[in-house]
Amino acid sequence: MSRQAILGAIQRGLKRGPLPADQRQMLQTRMAAHPRHIVPARGQLPLEARVRLFARYVEREFGSVARLPDLAAVPDAIAIYLAQHNLAPMLVAARHPVLQSIPFEQTPLLRVRFGSSGARDAVALQHGYAGIAETGTLMLPSGPARPVLNNLLPDHAIVLLQATHIVASYEDAFDRLRMDGDMPRNVMLVTGPSRSADIEQTLELGAHGPRRLHVLIIDGEG
Repeated sequence: MSRQAILGAIQRGLKRGPLPADQRQMLQTRMAAHPRHIVPARGQLPLEARVRLFARYVEREFGSVARLPDLAAVPDAIAIYLAQHNLAPMLVAARHPVLQSIPFEQTPLLRVRFGSSGARDAVALQHGYAGIAETGTLMLPSGPARPVLNNLLPDHAIVLLQATHIVASYEDAFDRLRMDGDMPRNVMLVTGPSRSADIEQTLELGAHGPRRLHVLIIDGEG
């Protein structure tokens, strides 16, 4: 079903016709202006303090963090994580240019397949577009280089994030996304691993997605 058909069905369900010209203009003006809401002060920090705040919030929300000097340190860091969790030395990685430039060959026991996650993939490596310091949230826009399935299917989600891409607020992250071009079809905002307490108020990790989230923050080039 096309986008226009979906919007038409919603319009008929609401028993509404086309918007009057003044309301259309008001909406277009608001969408073009991107007004900001109140932004918490806690994320308005210099870069290093922002990175530390982001990492603290990730860990508070049941995730884990490793800070690495550069991309060359990534293969060993992943191998250590997999060994700590008694996982096979294998993973699927998104076909992002940064991930494809990682020297995985220096850790020969680690087997890496590039592409989208499948039902049998226990671990996926994704490229993080931005980190949001005020809540420890990852911004993961969809696209050929960042497949959504890598965010949802595996039990273990590993996200590589450049330290300089950690911003203070949601508004800063969306400003950057708009400046980079057309908005993607999907933008996931991920704060910790998937979890729910819907049943008897018992916290269950992995309810709707990965059971564990591990963020690799790259301090140098990457």
